[in-house]
Amino acid sequence: MASPQQNQSASLGSDGDPRYANLDERKRKRMISNRESARRSRAKKQHRLDELLAEINNLQTENNAIMKKIDGATQMYVGAASQNNVLRAQLTELSDRLHSLNSVLHIAQEVSGLALDIPEIPDALLEPWKLPCSVQPITASFNVNMF
Repeated sequence: MASPQQNQSASLGSDGDPRYANLDERKRKRMISNRESARRSRAKKQHRLDELLAEINNLQTENNAIMKKIDGATQMYVGAASQNNVLRAQLTELSDRLHSLNSVLHIAQEVSGLALDIPEIPDALLEPWKLPCSVQPITASFNVNMF
């Protein structure tokens, strides 16, 4: 059991002076308060870190979804451009055929002396480069790897 002298020494402070008794108690309370404040600060910091990590995951998921949409749109564009090129080649071939057939009809008309009803070839078919849509290939690809 503690002796009366030890109890009196504890109430007087570490130096045995009653002026320091409250100082030691205040110091102990301040240390406890500082520890609790530091614990709350660490918990708050960890919570914010968890929020940021969750946001990173969400943004990466959104980014992947957008990249898939871009890839799909790019594939659709490439398919449409390819089909457009095929149609332009067919247009050129058919325009050449039509021009050749009209030439044959003109020659037949001159040779036979008969009046034939030969339709005129529309200008757009004879000059496909003047069509409203020009062929401009896009060779750039969009591929961004993050993280």
